Amino acid sequence: MNIPRITLIGAGPGDVELITLKGIKAIKTADVILYDALANEELLEYAKPTTQLVYVGKRLGKYVYTQEEINYKVVQLALQYGHVVRLKGGDPFVFGRGFEEIEYARAFNIHCEVISGVTSAIAAPASVGIPVTTRGYAESFWVITGTTKTGSLSKDIELAAQSSATVVILMGMSKLSQVCDLFSQHGKANTPVAIVQNGTKENARYVLGTIDDIQYKSKVEELSNPAVIVIGEVVSLHPEFVKEYVTSGKWTNQNEGWT
Repeated sequence: MNIPRITLIGAGPGDVELITLKGIKAIKTADVILYDALANEELLEYAKPTTQLVYVGKRLGKYVYTQEEINYKVVQLALQYGHVVRLKGGDPFVFGRGFEEIEYARAFNIHCEVISGVTSAIAAPASVGIPVTTRGYAESFWVITGTTKTGSLSKDIELAAQSSATVVILMGMSKLSQVCDLFSQHGKANTPVAIVQNGTKENARYVLGTIDDIQYKSKVEELSNPAVIVIGEVVSLHPEFVKEYVTSGKWTNQNEGWT
């Protein structure tokens, strides 16, 4: 009999090469792999021919399985087959509900291991040349979910809007208008914004703007989830932002004294 164990792996932000070597090694030894919608399916090619592949992802609120059903399925398959790999996009502990699955499995005394992944909160902006922190522009950054368990906008976004930190919002495209309203209410209408869709992947797209025009620009470009919203002065470091806003005189960089 195979000893039941579960490995929770972060698949990274989309680019198949942005998974850790440790994650690949675990995939190669899996008896069963349960994978999400945001996990690049090319990673499944590393699995053994005999490995069972089970899709448990969701898109636009459409579930194959509920979270409770996934929790149960992971345990059931581990007890039946042995090594179960749970493959999640990004990092499983960054809005991935990974801890819930591990906590459930541990109640059955099943050994669990977590292999962290590259989070899209950092990798997506970086893939288009935007750092989340850099000296003179941002000393910290917030990573916030756009939609809470109840479906409402996170209250942390209003707190973040009052800071000078970079604000990275995941799963927030449906709340973009509310986010922009909050930042405008706190005098941040001219704050630079970037939206990166499918960051790090070949079909990645992005748009740059400010709080007061990003909704229009994202609508024109038809950007949608999966996308990362980046708000803060660091966005102004992108060459295209400099060309459009700084040289046209539409924006003032307080850090450098540009007008």
